[in-house]
Amino acid sequence: MFVDIAKINVKAGNGGNGSVAFRREKYIPMGGPAGGDGGDGGSIILVADEGLRTLMDFRYKRHYQAENGQDGRGKKQYGSDGKDLVLRVPIGTLVKDEETGIVMADLKNHEQSYVVAKGGHGGKGNAKFANAIRRTPRFAEPGTKGEGREIILELKLLADVGLIGFPNVGKSTILASITSAKPKIANYHFTTLKPNLGVVSIGEGHSYAMADIPGLIEGASEGAGLGLEFLRHVERTKLLLHVIDASGQEDRDPVEDFYKINDELKQYSEKLSEKEQIIVLNKMDLPQSQENLERIKEKFSSDYEIIEVSAATGEGLDALKKRAYERLLQIEEEIDFVNEEEIENFFDRKARDTIAVSKEEDYYLAEGEFLERLVASTNFDDFESFSNFQKVLIDKGVIEKLRELGAKEGDLISVCGVEFDFVD
Repeated sequence: MFVDIAKINVKAGNGGNGSVAFRREKYIPMGGPAGGDGGDGGSIILVADEGLRTLMDFRYKRHYQAENGQDGRGKKQYGSDGKDLVLRVPIGTLVKDEETGIVMADLKNHEQSYVVAKGGHGGKGNAKFANAIRRTPRFAEPGTKGEGREIILELKLLADVGLIGFPNVGKSTILASITSAKPKIANYHFTTLKPNLGVVSIGEGHSYAMADIPGLIEGASEGAGLGLEFLRHVERTKLLLHVIDASGQEDRDPVEDFYKINDELKQYSEKLSEKEQIIVLNKMDLPQSQENLERIKEKFSSDYEIIEVSAATGEGLDALKKRAYERLLQIEEEIDFVNEEEIENFFDRKARDTIAVSKEEDYYLAEGEFLERLVASTNFDDFESFSNFQKVLIDKGVIEKLRELGAKEGDLISVCGVEFDFVD
C-alpha cells in the first residue's frame, strides 16, 4: 500500500516539578533549602530516512507522546530529563500544522531532522528562590507543559522529472524503458494506482530521478478520481514530460487532452501550471499518429518542444532522456516550500505568554497558561510564597489591567480559580 498523507497527534513531555526540601543533617539542624530542579520533558523529533517509502506506519498509530521530565528531589538532586521521541519519515515529507495549514518543515535530505513539539522546561526547586531576605522559601516552580499539536505529514516524491498525462497513454512503459523501475503495465485505465520512481542514467556520474504520476482525469484538481493525491507529487518536479497518445485511440483527441490536463494543473496551482513542459508524442508507430502529427505541431510547436517516441518499439526514447537532462541543467533550483518568516511568526505567537484579564458581572477574571503555572507553584498558606505571587502579578501588568477595568479595593478577583479581594 502506498500511503502519502497522514494526520497524527504529537505531545512532547512535560517538565518535571521543582522540589520543596530542606537540608536536615545530624550536625546541621538549621540547614537551608535543598529542593532540586525538575528535568526537561522529551521533545518529538521527525527525521527523514531514505530507507522509507510510505507513511503507512502513521496510518495505524495516530498518537505519539514523549517522556515527561522527572520531578526534582531533596539534597538538590535534579530530576532526569525525559527521552526524546524520534519519528522517522520518508525523504520528501512536508510537515504541516493542522490548525493553521502552515508548512513547518520540508524534509528533503537523509537524516534531516525537525523538532515538531518541544518538551517543557523543568521547574526550579526552592533552593533557587533563596536570597538574602528570603532564606527559607517554602515554594517551588512547576514544570511547564510540553507542546502538543495535530500535524499533517504529506509525502511528495522528490523527482526531477514528472511524467503526466491521461490514463493509458504509455507513461509507465516509458518509465520502465528508460529506468530500472518496474511499474505495473497493462492495457486498461488506472493500471498505475501509485506514483512510481526511477533513475535515468545518462552516463557515469550523470543521472536524474523520474516519476510516473498516475493518470489524471478531468476534475482531478477538485478531487475527482485520485487527482489530489497525484497532483501533490507533481509539485516537486522541475520538468514535466506531458505524454500524449498521438494516435487518438479510444476516440480521444490529442489536442483536447493536452488542454484538459493543463487546465487541471492550473486549477490546482498557478505555480504548477507554469512549470516547464516538453510534449512527448507517444505511439508514433501507429498509422493514426502520423495523421494527427501535423495538427499537433501546428497547435503547440511555437510554445513547446515536441519529441516523438514509441514506447512500444523504443524509438526516440534515448533522445527523450538526453533532452530532458539538458533541459534540467538549464532550470534553476526552486525556492523551498517553507516560509521561514511565517513559521517564526507562528511560533512567536505560540511562545508568547497569554494573560487575559476581563470584567464579569460581579467579579474580575484573570486567566492564561502562565497564570496557571504561577498558581500551581504558589503555596498560599506561606507568606513568602504568596508575596512572590503578588509581585509576579504586578510585574506582569495584571494589577494594572485590573485597575484599568475599574477594580477597586475589596472587589472579588479570580486568578485561574483562586479567589481573593483586590487590595490597591
